[in-house]
Amino acid sequence: MSNDKKLLFSITRKDFIRQTFCTGGNGGQHRNAKQNGVRLIHEPSGARAEHRDGRDQGKNEQAAFEKLVETAKFKNWHKIECARRLGQPIPETPEQIMARVDRMVEEGLRDGTIKVEEFENSSTVKL
Repeated sequence: MSNDKKLLFSITRKDFIRQTFCTGGNGGQHRNAKQNGVRLIHEPSGARAEHRDGRDQGKNEQAAFEKLVETAKFKNWHKIECARRLGQPIPETPEQIMARVDRMVEEGLRDGTIKVEEFENSSTVKL
């Protein structure tokens, strides 16, 4: 069996929304004059990250990108996207699992397979 890897897809700058902003800092005449902070947003995954510590916008962009790809949202999207492109079953997210369970409970309540009973508790427990 071969361990050869192949490129499934690439992510480029065009896949991100890039925003710049003033980072603030000490007062003076140059305050809020330079847009050094960088925020990156990856819409398909919902992941976002920003970096504002350096003076260089390019370095801040690189740091923001490194933060973004380490987020849980991006990692989950990447895993799902790889599975989808390889034709593998796509794992459910926790939100999808909860939505599926909610639909099953609602259906069970409608068709009578799940019944709700109320009990009157007349005794109290003392500890």
